[in-house]
Amino acid sequence: MTVLRTDADSPWKDILRTYFPQAMQFFFPNTADLIDWSKSHEFLDKEFQKISQDAELGRRYADQLVKVWLKTGKSLWLLVHLEIQSQAESGFEERMFTYCLRIFDQFHQLPTSLAILCDESKTWRPQSYNAEYPDSSIHFRFGIVKLIDFRSRWEELEQNPNPFAVVVMAHLKTMETRPDPEQRKVWKLSLIRGLYDRGLDRQDILNLYRFIDWLM
Repeated sequence: MTVLRTDADSPWKDILRTYFPQAMQFFFPNTADLIDWSKSHEFLDKEFQKISQDAELGRRYADQLVKVWLKTGKSLWLLVHLEIQSQAESGFEERMFTYCLRIFDQFHQLPTSLAILCDESKTWRPQSYNAEYPDSSIHFRFGIVKLIDFRSRWEELEQNPNPFAVVVMAHLKTMETRPDPEQRKVWKLSLIRGLYDRGLDRQDILNLYRFIDWLM
């Protein structure tokens, strides 16, 4: 198991890379079911850098371009965008579309585009980029998951053995306790103790502890 780095700017990126199959199974099970996880997946960092030189990285974005193998034997590129900022962003749909176009232009690969949104807006749910003209039209749709939707599923998260259930719980309690640092400490300790109750191995506990400790 890969050990998470301690770089304060990359915990989201690190947790996504460390548990990428589990992240896909947790957030996008329909796509995950198509993938042959017995074959290694590949993070295409150099390829992504070519199409995202103007991207804002660090705490706002944790984008990953990943090559996986389908059960059919064909390869598939996944563009997974994790939007870390807590507010809705204008132009998000266009940016997702632009990344898709750049990947297709540079590598002749049409990626499956997916977005994990950490913001607090109940109404902001970007899912497509559209352009309509008299003789031409474009409709680009991408998959999204909003972490705030899990607020009503807390008991389900507590019972879910997937490491990303803990990641979502930590994120939700971080937002909820923003005005109350003492209550945040209580939840932080509770979540850390809960790692041992989940039957996780030592490395998983360390990885998730580091993420919780940074986030909260």
